[in-house]
Amino acid sequence: MGWVRRLSGALGEPPEVVGGKAHGLVLLHRLGLPVPAAVVVTTEACRAFLRTGRLPDGLGEELASAVEVLGPSKVSVRSGAAVSMPGMMDTILNLHPTPDALEEALRSVFSSWDTPRARTYRTLHGIPHDLGTAVVVQRMVFGDRDGHSGSGVAFSRDPGTGENVPFGEVLFGHQGDDVVSGRSLTLPLRALADREPEVWRDLLAALKRIEQHYRDACYVEFTFESGALWLLQVRPGRFTGAAAVRLATDLADARTITRGEALLRVTPHHLQHVRVPRIAPDADVIARGLGVCPGVATGRVAVTADEAVRMAADGPVVLVRPETSPEDIRGLAAATGIVTARGGPASHAAVVARSMGKPAVVGVADLVVGSDSVTLGGHTADVGAMVTIDGTGGEVVFGTPRVVTGGADEHLGRLLAWADEVSGDRSERGEAERLEAAHAVLRLGWGA
Repeated sequence: MGWVRRLSGALGEPPEVVGGKAHGLVLLHRLGLPVPAAVVVTTEACRAFLRTGRLPDGLGEELASAVEVLGPSKVSVRSGAAVSMPGMMDTILNLHPTPDALEEALRSVFSSWDTPRARTYRTLHGIPHDLGTAVVVQRMVFGDRDGHSGSGVAFSRDPGTGENVPFGEVLFGHQGDDVVSGRSLTLPLRALADREPEVWRDLLAALKRIEQHYRDACYVEFTFESGALWLLQVRPGRFTGAAAVRLATDLADARTITRGEALLRVTPHHLQHVRVPRIAPDADVIARGLGVCPGVATGRVAVTADEAVRMAADGPVVLVRPETSPEDIRGLAAATGIVTARGGPASHAAVVARSMGKPAVVGVADLVVGSDSVTLGGHTADVGAMVTIDGTGGEVVFGTPRVVTGGADEHLGRLLAWADEVSGDRSERGEAERLEAAHAVLRLGWGA
């Protein structure tokens, strides 16, 4: 089969061969949705490069032939491992597709598989170091082309609650990297409806079609160029906690999935995060941002990744940054919670926090991070001061306020009632035990 695939030629190829990004692009292409032309270099080519230090024989010729489908336009060269590693590897944009340039870019992306930040991320998430990454070479579309261009990210449903409403963020006149980096102030996704109603209509239709295929919530990255929508990445929504419970019950109610499937989609781990701790309403809130990963975290302020690693040896730390980048991964891993001045729900800090299950607050507009202190809401705290954050509501409080835990909602109650019906056991047990009993029955092929 060679080292390179076109999207039309990658049907049926697993993510282990073409990477998760290309696997999603193939799906979008198959569904008839707008995807810029692309080719993918397989993970085996990366593994060969990592073994020998050079591109495998024949790859250059294959790639030169394949990129003819992209035309003379500039291209992007992006990593795409089988398992998502947000921001951990190199990306090259606005590249002229000459043979010497598509090869130098490949070397750069392949080499970034073994950078310290990428190795740290894989170690934290239990990702094998020998998988390698695929590389997607794709025709560029430009969110900064004109007044009817922009970029954004969208979930088909709210990832915080599971509610059946589109959720995300958008930037007009910007490229996608400006959205996910957290450097720029984004707008709620709904702003598309007013500024670009046709793009909004097309995006909603795409989300609906993808969700029908997955039978699950979905996440997409998109660009619109001169009023035309283009989809650049897709994956299932991967909701957790209360959002996962509501999503499963809503999909079962709509008969998109069965009640048995709904039960199997919710794990006992999800139930640990349904009753999310919150900062008590009587706390003295000094600043607010956007809560992007539920939970409450209390720790001493650290303003650099190295500082967070060092201070975490003596107790919990909250990492406070203007925005985070892949270079902060060790500090993000060491911290118990994360706060940034900039960014939205798809910023680097938000994505990494959710992947690690750490409470996080982003987009705190009046946060100023100095070299040895932070200023929030007109109050200054030195490095080492105690701070508490609420990753649900986005509140930031100095000190250790009272924390409360909410009760179960109606969606959890209904899901557990289904679990009892399947297991046939209505004795007094904990929620996780009730769900596990239903899972055991369903895995034997019984039940609803």
